Amino acid sequence: MRELVRFCVRGLALALLLALVVWIGLSLHFQVSSPLVYLLYLAIALWCLVAARMLLGGQWGRVLGLTVLALAGWALWWSGIEPRQDRDWMAEVSRGVTSEPTADGLVRLRNIRNFRWSSPSVAVEDWYDLEVDPHQIRSVDMIMSIWNSPEIAHTLVSFGFADGRHIVFSGEIRKENGEDFSALGGFFKRYELVLIAADERDIVHLRTDARGEAVSLYPVAMSEAQRMAFFFAFLDYANALAQEPRWYHTIWTNCTTMPYRLVRQVSEGLVFDPRIVLSGRLPGYLYDLRVLPGAGTVPLAVLKERAQVPPRDVARVTSVEYSRLLRQRWRD
Repeated sequence: MRELVRFCVRGLALALLLALVVWIGLSLHFQVSSPLVYLLYLAIALWCLVAARMLLGGQWGRVLGLTVLALAGWALWWSGIEPRQDRDWMAEVSRGVTSEPTADGLVRLRNIRNFRWSSPSVAVEDWYDLEVDPHQIRSVDMIMSIWNSPEIAHTLVSFGFADGRHIVFSGEIRKENGEDFSALGGFFKRYELVLIAADERDIVHLRTDARGEAVSLYPVAMSEAQRMAFFFAFLDYANALAQEPRWYHTIWTNCTTMPYRLVRQVSEGLVFDPRIVLSGRLPGYLYDLRVLPGAGTVPLAVLKERAQVPPRDVARVTSVEYSRLLRQRWRD
């Protein structure tokens, strides 16, 4: 019995050691460029051979000591990798939104994106500033965009004002020029996080038409106080990002979990649900919370069909008209 326990403990130790080696290897892959990364891979391989030989000789104590030493060195290096503001950013994520109060009680938003997209990567660039009255917020909409797996969606939050204007907030990876997205890289400090504020005619049209993604829009029931508090939560988060950059994380700090943490600040009793991580199922979560129009009386499948946003030419459509057309199915 004692031998069986010893065998199981050593098997578990070997599994943990292997997982540690893989994790460190992946962190090097996403942080160190070649040819240095290959030299580090060689050093890891040599370390594994030495450790394996020691284990075969029963020298578990020495292996543990070497592992702790290697882990301490890696942790020291890893903790020194800090997010930055000064990289060669792609144009669409080069400016995060910031805000400041005005003397007459309004809020001035800076760096609202208003690109005109002719392809997924080509656009006429435009940024503008705008003064808004938070007391004039009349609606909050969740916009979901699916581009690959139906289980995962990009989540945007749109605030509608009394004059028909809508401002969309989108938490995104801040890609550098020439950089591609990797969900795995999002676990290893590969991307900074940026909060974009955009015109719906920019950020929704980009996804429905330029990228050909499946986009849905869901009105979310909130009180006036909750809408304002949610809006200011986004602004506070954006200003904090401008002061101190943060890492994007594939699970804990992404386009859905970040708004979820903000809405928890304004909605009491909101509990975590796995559908927040599996963001493609987020409409079902909102339906169960009874915050969608007709939730509980109209089947969710009907609401999903109503929420679909079709492609639309925006060449001769104003921003306000485009936002109105996005919500036409909810008015019919």
